[in-house]
Amino acid sequence: MKLLQSISGHNRPAVSILGAIGRRYFAASTEEYAKRNYANNGSEYNSVISSLTARRRHYLLRDVYDDMMLDGVKPERDTFHSLIIGTMKGSRLQDAFFFRDEMRANGLVPDVALYNFLISTCGKCQNSDQAIRLLEEMKMSEVKPTGQTFVCLLNTCAASGRLDRVKAIVRDMTSLGLGLNRFCYAGLIAAHRNKIPLTDDVAAKIIELVEQSKGWAPVDQSKAMAENVMMNITEEELYNIPTADYVHRRGGFVNRLLTVYHVAFHALADLKNVEATEALLEMLKKDGQIPDVFITMQIMRCYLNSGDIDRGRQVFEDYMNSGKVPMIELYITLIEGAMLGYTPNGMPLAQDTLVNMNSRNFFLSPKLGSDLLLAASGEETGGYTTANLIWDMMQARNITPSFPAVEAYYNGLKRREIPDDDQRLILVSRTRDTLKARRGPGPLPSQS
Repeated sequence: MKLLQSISGHNRPAVSILGAIGRRYFAASTEEYAKRNYANNGSEYNSVISSLTARRRHYLLRDVYDDMMLDGVKPERDTFHSLIIGTMKGSRLQDAFFFRDEMRANGLVPDVALYNFLISTCGKCQNSDQAIRLLEEMKMSEVKPTGQTFVCLLNTCAASGRLDRVKAIVRDMTSLGLGLNRFCYAGLIAAHRNKIPLTDDVAAKIIELVEQSKGWAPVDQSKAMAENVMMNITEEELYNIPTADYVHRRGGFVNRLLTVYHVAFHALADLKNVEATEALLEMLKKDGQIPDVFITMQIMRCYLNSGDIDRGRQVFEDYMNSGKVPMIELYITLIEGAMLGYTPNGMPLAQDTLVNMNSRNFFLSPKLGSDLLLAASGEETGGYTTANLIWDMMQARNITPSFPAVEAYYNGLKRREIPDDDQRLILVSRTRDTLKARRGPGPLPSQS
């Protein structure tokens, strides 16, 4: 199989300063624009970009760049790296390529680190075709890929379920004398999980790969490039591993040496394969390891996804009674799983867990609350108690859910026999209208 595919050249239209001005001044006066000005020099803009990325306001990066152009501030290489890292973290592929093109227009040649970030962004957006074209582009630009580049590409193709491409990349790495590290085996497992259609032996293959991975070795001498460390990018995030959002958590949340187990347990939970999950748990114990919090979450998910609410709850209770540090993610996992199918047993469990969580001083963030409200709003019959409880908990902390969650909740209320002058319905309707107006013609940014 030919892994690399040639790409046709194309001309990128130059960014128009007048266009940027038009976008800005169409909705703001000169005085209002002055108030919205992000910064005044390159150093300040770099700080703003880092701040927006840390706060997950990735959708504002293009606006910041437009502001730089209006101010006549010339972006340097570090600025473009920060912009593209922000788009990677926000899974904004179109913006990533926009900044890549702008970088070239400013006479700066993308380096291998930047290409790795672009390939990783393709993985987050499940666009392996574009990732392959990026590797070909690197060859044409005489930018030598590193072992990290190949691992990025492998996991990007795995996210799209392109098992054929993943195997080809493994062959290429082997021919270049590169060993397979734990992230390569994680990619192989993900490729089998994401392949469409799924094969009958996918669970057995996952366990086999976990066994094979025990002899993994570093791909190259440098485990992480200095650029990644400086920008606070972990390998888990770069390779789109399921634990990426949790690696900085304390309290035994993630044992980073168990990467292959993490991906395997996550995949088996998606597959609802209880038998394979229990076999994998025994393998973990034989290796002298104990489940960390992330693995415990996946075991819970597997039981709950398969409809075994009692065993899912038992895993939760066993952890909480063990004296280990309680984590809000375990509460959320149990609540989400209990709501699956909106069963008579599951919905009361979700409500009890919400109350218990709140009494332990664990509170819903905008994102967690919005996700739970969206899920609870799908209940078509019954008293809508769980959705109402989530809404009330968010209101008590002055948190506004996302527009999709509010709209789903509003539609659920309208399906029920509720008077038009009901105060809850009035408040939800008013919130929905406000968010809808703020949303405008484009997508509403996600909340952190």
